[in-house]
Amino acid sequence: MICAKTGIGPFGGLRVGCGAGNTVYPLTATYPDVFVHACDFSPRAVNLVKSHKDFSETRVSAFVCDPTRDDLTQNISPSSVDIVTMIFVLSAVSPEKMALILHNIRKVLKPNGHVLFRDYATGDLAQERLTSKDQKISENFYVRGDGTRAFYFSNDFLTSLFKESGFEVEELDVCCKQVENRSRELLMNRRWVQAVFRFPDNMKSEKRDVEQNSKANENNVEEPLEVDISDCLAFDMFGISACDENEVMEVKLRDRNFKIKALSKEYQHTCKSTGLMVWESTRLMADVLERNQDIVAGKRVLELGCGCAGICSMVAAQSADLVVATDGDPRALELLSQNVTSNLSQTTFADKLITQRLEWGNREDIESIKEVVVHRGEGYEVIIGTDVTYNPEAVMPLFATSKELINSSGALILCHIFRQVDEASLLSAASHFGFRLVDKWPQHDLLSPAAGNGIIDPWFSTNPELNNCIPNTALHIIWLTFSTNSEFGHSLSPMKKRAMEDYNNSRSYLTEEKPPSSLELWCYSASYAQSQMDYNTANNRDSKIKKGQTSSSSKSWRLDDPEFQRKKRVASYKMYSVEGKVKGTFRRSFRWLKDRYTKVVYGWY
Repeated sequence: MICAKTGIGPFGGLRVGCGAGNTVYPLTATYPDVFVHACDFSPRAVNLVKSHKDFSETRVSAFVCDPTRDDLTQNISPSSVDIVTMIFVLSAVSPEKMALILHNIRKVLKPNGHVLFRDYATGDLAQERLTSKDQKISENFYVRGDGTRAFYFSNDFLTSLFKESGFEVEELDVCCKQVENRSRELLMNRRWVQAVFRFPDNMKSEKRDVEQNSKANENNVEEPLEVDISDCLAFDMFGISACDENEVMEVKLRDRNFKIKALSKEYQHTCKSTGLMVWESTRLMADVLERNQDIVAGKRVLELGCGCAGICSMVAAQSADLVVATDGDPRALELLSQNVTSNLSQTTFADKLITQRLEWGNREDIESIKEVVVHRGEGYEVIIGTDVTYNPEAVMPLFATSKELINSSGALILCHIFRQVDEASLLSAASHFGFRLVDKWPQHDLLSPAAGNGIIDPWFSTNPELNNCIPNTALHIIWLTFSTNSEFGHSLSPMKKRAMEDYNNSRSYLTEEKPPSSLELWCYSASYAQSQMDYNTANNRDSKIKKGQTSSSSKSWRLDDPEFQRKKRVASYKMYSVEGKVKGTFRRSFRWLKDRYTKVVYGWY
């Protein structure tokens, strides 16, 4: 099982949390005689490792393993591994289970074997953001928006954790990197800890070891391990879709239950599409609509980015005049149609719910959605969106599309957890398109202009049991109304009014004039990432015009405009710069790993 290396002796490695094998195969390429064991909690990740073109059973052994419960010695010979790598793995495990993993690793690690460790450090930018969003579980332990966990290690905690498990500290450093966003004038501090631990050969008696084994088994509660294997490069690397395994989950509301077919949680972390899962905001908004049918009663309702679930649309269809459930992902729409059919086929209001494709900013899709209600009235009276504001690049297309489809007296209701886009930025983007904040929940700021309007609070006060249905305390609901440019402009300062006029002129495709082909720049799609960067760069002129310069934003916006071409080139340069920095970070990370491997292999420690 372990290959021999001339002059060195047996040498083998174990990669815990191997993901798609992005660490495994560079190591086998660098060290031709090494044998690597690769384990992961996800069967899908293990299959990706085995499907790699360089996979060979003589070089790599990949297997599914939950290191908090499954004994590693079932797949690896005891005391046979020289090096164990744990890269961004331990942070996804609850703190009380970390010692179980280390104890499991000890069983297969040789005396004087090493553990190469890299993970998040306290003070990292991501930790600060999670703290500000009230997503803290315990000390330095947080829950992300997608339900995965993240722990941030301090030097003292990490040292104590490994020493109590019988390891000695060889190296322990905190790496800091400051990333600058010049356009937003932000400095972002990224921090991670890199360490090397050694398993000494003078361990304590076997009796003490057996006692620790017994104690660990008693504490080993049978709970599912939630490991973040967010390796979204699986499709790009291997051409294999990670989104082919579905499961049926039951969503219980007060009066009825829905059976929703969605992507299995086991495969969600290797899938790029967020529309194939059921989000917490969807559950909350569905509960709200079920208990407050007057929100949509007799109205034309549009749900944006409903994903595969469509629970809010199905609940709204009970009392609404018409409901249109939309999403831009074909796979999510396919599951959505199946879920609507299976849950509403026996109801009397099934014909009031329509599912349709809508990619925000796509003119053809927008016109198609308009035609649905052209004979029923002007636009949609209620537009609902649950967790549709997580991507900064999608926020502007979201509000631009909502402006096109909403009734002049309609309401836009958004339920979400603030992630990459904070509340101030979201409302600022909304105001550009004539949307005004009327009410929000929860009300943390009583001096807020939206406080005291009494629209959202009664949903909860008149239904006390609804407070027990809130799946996450970080959830927010905002109620926005739309005003025409003339009405909205009266409340703006002269400077903001001029900026709004310039912005509307530069977005001339929103008028009845023949839209230029550049409308596709608004489409929210991975293939239009460069175009989105072009738009963001061009849009910055509204807020950053230097003294002595004049803005060209009042001119008709054209693809052949020299100023636009110049900004496009600048955006491209920035993209290449960012790409180079990302590649440099990966190179430095693997250089550190390779250097430590070499030291262990040749006995330089």
